[in-house]
Amino acid sequence: MGNIIPTTTSFRLPDGKEVVLETGKLATQAHGSVVIKVENTMILATVVASAEAKPDQSFFPLSVDYQERFAAAGKIPGNFFRRESRLSDYEILISRLVDRAVRPLFPDTFLNETQIIINLISGDGKNMPDCYAALAASAALAVSDIPFDGPISEVRIAKIGGKFVINPEREQLLNADIDLIVAATIKDVMMVEGEANECQESEIIEAIKIAHDAIRIQCEAQLALAKLVGDKALIKRAVEAPEEDTELKDLIKSLAKDKLLQVSSSALDKTARKNGYKEIGKQVKEAITEKNGEEYVAENGAKISDYFDKLKKNVIRQMVLDTNIRLDGRKLDEIRPIWCEINYLPAAHGSSIFNRGETQSLTSLTLGTKLDQMLIDNALDNYNEKFILHYNFPGLSVGEVKPNRGPGRREVGHANLAGRSLKKVMPQGLPYTVRIVSDILESNGSSSMATVCAGSLALMDGGIKISAPVSGIAMGMIAEGGRSAILSDILGDEDAIGDMDFKVTGTAKGITGCQMDIKVDGLPYETLEKALMQAKEGRLHILGEMNKVISAPAEDLKPHAPRMVEMIIDKSFIGAVIGPGGKSSRKYKLVQELSSI
Repeated sequence: MGNIIPTTTSFRLPDGKEVVLETGKLATQAHGSVVIKVENTMILATVVASAEAKPDQSFFPLSVDYQERFAAAGKIPGNFFRRESRLSDYEILISRLVDRAVRPLFPDTFLNETQIIINLISGDGKNMPDCYAALAASAALAVSDIPFDGPISEVRIAKIGGKFVINPEREQLLNADIDLIVAATIKDVMMVEGEANECQESEIIEAIKIAHDAIRIQCEAQLALAKLVGDKALIKRAVEAPEEDTELKDLIKSLAKDKLLQVSSSALDKTARKNGYKEIGKQVKEAITEKNGEEYVAENGAKISDYFDKLKKNVIRQMVLDTNIRLDGRKLDEIRPIWCEINYLPAAHGSSIFNRGETQSLTSLTLGTKLDQMLIDNALDNYNEKFILHYNFPGLSVGEVKPNRGPGRREVGHANLAGRSLKKVMPQGLPYTVRIVSDILESNGSSSMATVCAGSLALMDGGIKISAPVSGIAMGMIAEGGRSAILSDILGDEDAIGDMDFKVTGTAKGITGCQMDIKVDGLPYETLEKALMQAKEGRLHILGEMNKVISAPAEDLKPHAPRMVEMIIDKSFIGAVIGPGGKSSRKYKLVQELSSI
């Protein structure tokens, strides 16, 4: 039997580089599999979905895992077992980028367990694989029978030397002033994530538009591949919509709508509002039980909860659109009360508390030596990182009991966004290893942005000469029936019921980081521009509150912080310092070792 000839299609990037999409050769028992080839870089993506949903399944169990095979770069893993193990932070971040782009496009009623696995199987070290991972995943879905309202693709867009470049090579990226990953369908932008050297809002908009043009070409290539595959790709699984019980839905509406509106418009705090909704839900179940009996409620419990939650969401959204007043009584562009404090932890090398509404971050700064640097050992990267930011989100921050089992994907993602935002203002040539730890002690939305603010304060408290203070804000949006409301500094409840979650960080001069997830089709660029400008106003307001506590780095490090002293020795004395055959330097090293015992 000869070699299998795969089904292929291709497109070219704006610089002329060819990208090949191939299916039918590898992993043919998966429900969908595609290999992406870009020069000597190859990515294999597979997707498999269970034949049916589990009984009483109430959520969509989607898992997305991106992993780089060390053999792809001709390397052997450096861990004890010499094999790939748990995903690195970098791989988790790429998995999250893909997950956030594809998850909203599965049908609401499709609850079958679905697994997307993306592997880098060949890496040339020149082409960045992260900007092709979502293309591979979407193409695998496109050639499968799994229902999916795609295709989508992601591209990296960078501004290098004043020009925008799509999917730049690794070396080019070192000189980028803007570095964004943008995901979109042919029609709509789905997600934006990236960093910048204090860029302006108009530059972000321009970058997204150019990226979207490139994505449309990639989506067309996937549609062409699906057409070549034929019925297997073109005929998707039927998804049965649950039968709607209009009588039950109307009953819940008559029992709860006015009460939900009363609680929603009472400007309650998080706990009181949560308890209010809970009490209404309890009263609804009691009324339905009294009317239809306990057996009816037992059989239809999931449906009752679903209808109640959808009614609550609709009531809140309509209230905001009708009144321009939010759940906690704020106006659309109003920021919650802020208080800050520095030097709270006397033994740390820098510390701060940043409190905004019911969200609080206690952040510490620790300065270390070269020996404290973090080893990054990935398939295509091996280096020591001297800037580390960790984000912790214990259950106590939301009044819940939750086992502490290390950081999850959310914690890794929030830490990365905050870290990239602050790294942009770090001084060049700093000899220290810097570790920032943000412990979220209270949370009601925007905890990653609280981390940015608290991290900036802690750095200045510790005497690190950052170029400018950094603040962050989370924006939301409700859009319905031709009306829209853009919300500044969103609550957790507003994030849950809204159509957009848009985080922006930056200095007084410009943006250093952003992260956007859009949950609604057809967001106009005018609305996006309005959201960015409203975010700027909010970000500058928060920066003003921070500046009341500390507006510039402390003159010196803390007295107990480690000191590094530089001595410049004239060339004529180097021999005397080292000694014959390095005798003096070896003796000094021995003294150092003995003193550490």
